[in-house]
Amino acid sequence: MTSTVFITGATSGFGEACARRFAEAGWSLVLTGRREDRLQALSAELSKQTKVHTLTLDVRDRAGVERAVESLPAEFAKIRGLINNAGLALGIDPAPKCDLDDWDTMIDTNIKGLVYTTRMLLSRLIAYGRGASIVNLGSVAGNYPYPGGNVYGGTKAFVGQFSLNLRNDLVGTGVRVTNLEPGLCESEFSLVRFGGDQAKYDATYAGAEPIQPQDIADTIFWIMNTPAHVN
Repeated sequence: MTSTVFITGATSGFGEACARRFAEAGWSLVLTGRREDRLQALSAELSKQTKVHTLTLDVRDRAGVERAVESLPAEFAKIRGLINNAGLALGIDPAPKCDLDDWDTMIDTNIKGLVYTTRMLLSRLIAYGRGASIVNLGSVAGNYPYPGGNVYGGTKAFVGQFSLNLRNDLVGTGVRVTNLEPGLCESEFSLVRFGGDQAKYDATYAGAEPIQPQDIADTIFWIMNTPAHVN
């Protein structure tokens, strides 16, 4: 039986890398993202390797998430894996200088979007049963404070605690829950955080050897393919 993985934020960074890694292994893909052009380009490429279904979707839109999940064709309806990757950080200013709109966007995406997607797919994951997995993309920022981390770190702390509680709620269903907390990673994520400022982006990685999206994809693939009793 072919396994199907549902990936949010699949148009760049970790999400795109995960799509490529799982496609290599022959998993069917449900890919979501806001940028339809990138989504379709990725789908066209990966469709040469496996079955791909795309959903142009903003995870902040609760009704949109619900419609998207309900619209899944039968061949993509049996979900074995969910990768809650969609998320972002905006700015690095101290709290008194932050834009409340940026805070809203981070909360709505990193918390609400993750919760909406998880809730809408839970029944499908439970129906799959033993061997199903949810991987939430947290961050070391959820545990270790740093200047300017304010709301972003708070959203990732939520992801960590939600993952722990969800794991307990799902005991006995066969569905596993993992919160993956990367540190310094080189991806478009940082460019978004700095509003497209390439100099700040480059300075972030100066003198370091950051984690690459492929590293995260390999880790998630390993997690989802561990023996079913490993949680």
